[in-house]
Amino acid sequence: MSLATARPGAAEPWRGSDAEPLLRIFGVTKRFGGHVAVEDVSLDIHRGEFFALLGGSGSGKSTLLRMLAGLLEPDAGRIVLDGQDMAGVPAYQRPVNMMFQSYALFPHMTVAQNIAFGLRMEGAPRPVIRDRVAEMLALVRMEGLGDRRPSALSGGQRARIALARALAKRPKLLLLDEPLSALDKNLRESMQFELRAIQDRTGTTFVIVTHDQQEAMTMATRLAVMDRGTLAQVGTPGEVYDHPNSRFTAEFLGAANILEGVVQATGPGGARIGATGIAMDIRSDTPAPKPVGSRVFVALRPERLTIARADDAMRHGDNRLVGRVREIAYLGDSFIYHVELEGGRVIRVSQPNPRRMTERPLHGGDPVAITWDAQASMVLPE
Repeated sequence: MSLATARPGAAEPWRGSDAEPLLRIFGVTKRFGGHVAVEDVSLDIHRGEFFALLGGSGSGKSTLLRMLAGLLEPDAGRIVLDGQDMAGVPAYQRPVNMMFQSYALFPHMTVAQNIAFGLRMEGAPRPVIRDRVAEMLALVRMEGLGDRRPSALSGGQRARIALARALAKRPKLLLLDEPLSALDKNLRESMQFELRAIQDRTGTTFVIVTHDQQEAMTMATRLAVMDRGTLAQVGTPGEVYDHPNSRFTAEFLGAANILEGVVQATGPGGARIGATGIAMDIRSDTPAPKPVGSRVFVALRPERLTIARADDAMRHGDNRLVGRVREIAYLGDSFIYHVELEGGRVIRVSQPNPRRMTERPLHGGDPVAITWDAQASMVLPE
């Protein structure tokens, strides 16, 4: 699941020292009674980004999106879009559009009429509406279907029409609220790449809310992991996945084995962590975030571990654990192994299928060795 530091081929407008963000969020807070839904969130999103707000239920991501849309007003802080403070600006006057989870297509209107609706409400001339509808139908590859009703479309086609309608007014910012959640797995994956391609072609700034890690990592140029109304970490998918700043982020974004330990040594060359309940020290190639004697956690991604029969495993890698295979899950393109160490701790290992046809397959109860390099040991402060 490890990715490059940014979406391949995507521009990185946030890298430039003189880059001016399209959207600036300053210390935004929103409360509902005694509950703080969003707390002191500050964030910059640049023109042309495909930005994801990623989090579980109750993390505040949807509340933040609704404040950007103008459907909710923040209790504190400011939202500035393209240099204009959005305080008091109603939703219909913002250069923003939204693609809802339900798509909210009008069932009594044709596809073309749905796409044209916002332009008609603005009083756009008929030739402009006609040309824009044709442009949007071509953009979402729905030419020739303008006279159909939404009820005659598939789920993927309805999603495309909802996107076309949202883009027809050429908003500066497009907000997407879990837009693919109603689709089946294969169609959802296909639509992820389609959304990404459309965003690349239009150059419109997209902000998507999702709880799906794979969805965020597939589409986003950058993402923000949200936890209890705050930003836990912001970065490219690769940065957040490869360099989580906390145990929460490591566990939320992808799978991770989390080991507790105490810093035994640390310095520019790396760190050595005495793992609790395991009779070995774990080596990392980066310094520990805390001084010697401090309690830390080590996160290990399952796909960065190597597993082999104990009698076949040569001593390679900077770290080595031994145990027995307790469970095996076959996923077609990979195997998931649950390995029980002495003392009862279970480590998850993911391996592609097959690695080499000459390798002997592993079975439940087999004694095995797990090895990994120091760079795979991610030492976290909490």
